[in-house]
Parts: sequence; structure tokens; C-alpha cells
Amino acid sequence: MPPHREPNPDIHTGRHVTHSLHAHLVFVTRCHRDVFDDDILKRCEEIMREVCAGFETELREFNGEADHVHLLVHYPPKIALSRLINSLKGVSSRYLRAEYTSHINRIGTGSVFWSRSYFAGSRGDAPLTVIRQYIEGQKRLT
Repeated sequence: MPPHREPNPDIHTGRHVTHSLHAHLVFVTRCHRDVFDDDILKRCEEIMREVCAGFETELREFNGEADHVHLLVHYPPKIALSRLINSLKGVSSRYLRAEYTSHINRIGTGSVFWSRSYFAGSRGDAPLTVIRQYIEGQKRLT
């Protein structure tokens, strides 16, 4: 009988795939305007958690400063990360602009809340050097 292993909560199994996909996302406000205070950050996190749930993804971590937010998202391989990002930015922009109109208008972001650009980084369980060495060390059949 094989030894019992504790399940890894970061590894999910589907019918034809086992995966552990995480992305570190950073969204910056238009022109790096200082839009966020604690209340708006809390509301932004709530909105983004709802969007992630709708995509069957999990927002593992969220935080931010006055002009940007960081997210750590755990997502399945069926999700196109660019679609998730567009929805996160679009939905949060609509809700935050509607709920905090006077505050956001006073800061002067215009009709655009987020910068068009964003950062998306993959997060793996091992550094790239270790993965490269592992792949290089595979025995190729000749």
C-alpha cells in the first residue's frame, strides 16, 4: 500500500488535467493618479473577488497602494488570462467610478480609471533555473 500523502491545496485535478496555475497581476490607475484609500481598496477587492468567482478562479491575495493594486490569482487552464484581466479591470472600473464618483472626479482620471497596460507574471513552484536543469536532465530516447 502506497504511503498516504496530504493533498496539496494548490494542485487541482480535472478529468484530463492536473494544474497549479497562479498569476501575479498588477493594475495601475490612469496616469498613476492616487485614487485608492483604504475604503476604496476594500471595495475594489470585493469586486475583484466576485469577478474571479464568476470565472471559476480564486483571488488568493489582494493589496495595493494609492495608485495600483496587486492580485495573486489561482486559475484553471480553461481560462484565458487576458479575458479575466479585461473583466477585472472593466467591472472594477464601472463599479468604482459609479460608487465613488465625486472622489474619482476630484482626482481627475477622466473617463478612464485604469491604465491600458498591466503586469502579469506567472508563479511557479520552482525557480526557472531549476526547471531548466530538470528539463535538460531528461533522458532523450535515441
